[in-house]
Amino acid sequence: MLKEQGYEVIGVYMQMHSIDRLHKANIKKAQKVASYLDIPFYVHNIEDAFYEEVYDYFIQSYKDGLTPNPCVVCNRQIKFGKMLEFANELECDYIATGHYARVKDSFFYKGIDSKKDQSYFLARVKKEVAKRAIFPLGEWIKEDVKKYAFKIPLLREIATQKESSEICFVENSYIDILKEHTRTNMPGVVRDLKGRKIGHHKGYMHYTIGKRRGFFVKGAHEPHYVVNIDATTNTLYVGKKEDLAKKEIVISDINLFIDEKEFECETKVRYRTEGIKAHVKIHNNIGLINLEKPAYGVAKGQFAVFYDGDKLLGGGEIIDVLD
Repeated sequence: MLKEQGYEVIGVYMQMHSIDRLHKANIKKAQKVASYLDIPFYVHNIEDAFYEEVYDYFIQSYKDGLTPNPCVVCNRQIKFGKMLEFANELECDYIATGHYARVKDSFFYKGIDSKKDQSYFLARVKKEVAKRAIFPLGEWIKEDVKKYAFKIPLLREIATQKESSEICFVENSYIDILKEHTRTNMPGVVRDLKGRKIGHHKGYMHYTIGKRRGFFVKGAHEPHYVVNIDATTNTLYVGKKEDLAKKEIVISDINLFIDEKEFECETKVRYRTEGIKAHVKIHNNIGLINLEKPAYGVAKGQFAVFYDGDKLLGGGEIIDVLD
C-alpha cells in the first residue's frame, strides 16, 4: 500500500523475545514479502531493551499482584521508541506499522474496524511520535485486508495464517512464563470483604480482578468474583458481582496528547471494554477519574485510556480503585 502511494519503503523485523523458532518462521515470511516488494530488509535485534523494558515489567507486575498490559508499554518503549531510533539511523522520515488505528493532525484515532481497533495500546506513546507515524490499515476492515493480500499469490500463505497472540512472548498461558521466574503455585486463603476466611486458592498470580473461577469458596450458592488481591499475604478477597462496580479510579504515569489537565471524555479501563463517560482531573501526574456509571473488573496495573469520540486523548496506569 505504501509503495502504491509513492513512498520509498524499508522493511524491518523486530527481534524482541528469545523464542527462536518463532523468529525463524516470521523472518522467512518477512523476507518473502520484502523480496516480492523489492525493498531492503533488516532484522533489528532489540532483545535486551525488550527484556529490560517490557518482559521484566510483566513479571514484576504479577509478583506485585497487579495485572500488567505489556503491549501498552511496548508501544512506547520499543515499537515507537527503539524502533524510531533505528528509523533515524536509516534516515527514514516515517515509521509505518500494521496497527488498526489512524493518525491525523498529530493525533491518534480509533481504527475504522471497531473489532480490531488498537488505538488503546497507543495511549502512552510520546506525543511527538504521532507526527511520524503512518498506519496504512487504519481505514481498512481486517477481512478486506486479508482479501487484498490473498489476491497476491506469493502472499496467500501469510494472508490465511491464524491470528497472532496479543502478547508476542506468551505462546499458551502467561502462567507458563511466570513459572520460569517465580513460584506461582502457592496455596492461599480466600476471604470475603469483611475479612472472614471462606475458602482457598492455588496462588494469587493465577487471578485478576473480576475472575470467578479457579478458587474454592465453602458453601457457595452463587458466583463469587475476585475483588482484591493482596500479594504480600497471598490472599484473595472475593464478593458478588455488584462489589466489582467502581466509579472512582486513581491513575499515575500519565501521558496526554492534549494540554488540558481537567476534561470530560470517554474512558476505557481495559482494552476489551466499552468507553464510559467520565470527568478527569490531573494534578502532579496523579489523576482522578470519576465515571458516569460503574465499570466492572477495574484492575490495578491496567491502563485507563481517554477518548473524545474517536480521538485518543491519552491515558495512565491504574494505581488505585475507590469505592
